[in-house]
Amino acid sequence: MLVIVKTNLFGLTLQDVDALVDRLVMPRYRARQVMRWLYTHHASSIGQMTNISRNDRRILSEIAEIRVRSAHECRTSADGTKKYTFETDRGDLIETALIPDGRRLTLCISSQVGCRVGCRFCATGAMRLRGNLSAGEILNQYRSIPERETVTNIVYMGMGEPLDNLNAVVASVQLLTGEAGYGLGKRRITLSTVGKPEPLARFLERCDVRLAVSLHTPFQEQRRRLLPGTRGYDLDELLRLLRARAREDSRRVSFEYVMLKDINDSLEHADATARLLTGMQTRINLIPFHPWAGNDMQPASGAQIERFRARLEHRGLTATVRATRGVDIQAACGLLATQQPSPAPIPVNG
Repeated sequence: MLVIVKTNLFGLTLQDVDALVDRLVMPRYRARQVMRWLYTHHASSIGQMTNISRNDRRILSEIAEIRVRSAHECRTSADGTKKYTFETDRGDLIETALIPDGRRLTLCISSQVGCRVGCRFCATGAMRLRGNLSAGEILNQYRSIPERETVTNIVYMGMGEPLDNLNAVVASVQLLTGEAGYGLGKRRITLSTVGKPEPLARFLERCDVRLAVSLHTPFQEQRRRLLPGTRGYDLDELLRLLRARAREDSRRVSFEYVMLKDINDSLEHADATARLLTGMQTRINLIPFHPWAGNDMQPASGAQIERFRARLEHRGLTATVRATRGVDIQAACGLLATQQPSPAPIPVNG
């Protein structure tokens, strides 16, 4: 029996809907009507689009639908952080964190099921890559939480490497920030990436949002061991791209640095990081490592993190220590994972 899979309207850009409307020989203004119903009125069915003629709704319903999903599960931390679990169209599970911090409410969204970069300190990386999310599945993490209207910031820092799912991530960013989508301010969106130069350059040509680069060590060979998915390009190549961007855009790039005991927390590492980033207007976010089952790495002590931070500041960089939130529900940085990770011990000392 032939099963017809209908097009999911949710996650389509204005260009996509324009093409669909044109194919169905409908008036061109129908596309903007559909977009308003999707992203302004949050319609969950084509039948709700009451300013579209009944006949056009019928025609559209024959080939398309709106697929949005409520959270599969929600857990709340003692510190107020929430972790939502969503099911994808393929039946995989992904996790999303909602992090309160004073007046800020940050939504940390996923772009993939698992991740192929395989960062040795990250539970998501230990899952390996199971699949990419569609633009609609990425956006659904924002669309389907009850706190949507009070979210102040959205960060692509959940499961996955966003640039390994470039087209869907670009579409989702454009829908979050575009006037035909949700219309959120571009400064409210941050994309976190290990920084593969070629897809990063393509992303920067199409999207203008904040950027956070996962650094974690200033030493090239150690970085390749800590972040196996970065093999094949040099830090120098990445930094040339980032410096070129900085000449065109006053917004500074931030760098993320997970603090691992006796691996990357020495003052030698701090000095080398300062040398690497000389001349860049940037901020270093130092992230305490959060241990997880099957990984034998240890977090740097609070005192050592403070020494590292002070050394960076002394060398002229702005450095902050990220507050730990959601550890008790496995929602903190590096802990999102929907299957038991399998450890793969590799020497990572510099």
